[in-house]
Amino acid sequence: MADEQPKDRTEIARQFIEAIPHAKVLGMKLTQVGDARAEITMPYDARLVGDPETGVIHGGAVSALMDTCSGAAVMVHPEAPIATATLDLRIDYMRAATPGDQITTRAECYHIARSVAFVRATAYDNDFERPVATATGAFTVERAPT
Repeated sequence: MADEQPKDRTEIARQFIEAIPHAKVLGMKLTQVGDARAEITMPYDARLVGDPETGVIHGGAVSALMDTCSGAAVMVHPEAPIATATLDLRIDYMRAATPGDQITTRAECYHIARSVAFVRATAYDNDFERPVATATGAFTVERAPT
């Protein structure tokens, strides 16, 4: 999946992630990018814990990761939008992430219309058999002037 896009689309996606201040603070790393797909990891960080008794990462951090990864998937769609923003993102939390595990989100932009892109995403901890959360979303599509 990593080299399916021309280098310029991959670089655009990487710059997209690196330009978002919260992505940097959360330690997000773009690990794979391809034809309308992206994968981003976020390391475990005690500063992101939502429940000190259990050490579980706060759902808001997982939400930010899923939103960012979904936007990256839109940015590398073959129809190459120049910008995107979240219109709607529905997240279903399936279980608590395992304390100490990094979170990995994989997103796919499965359909793009004239002005809206549709995305599915799944977040995992180190157990890739059982999702931590799933998401579906709609994103704006800004195209280059013709």
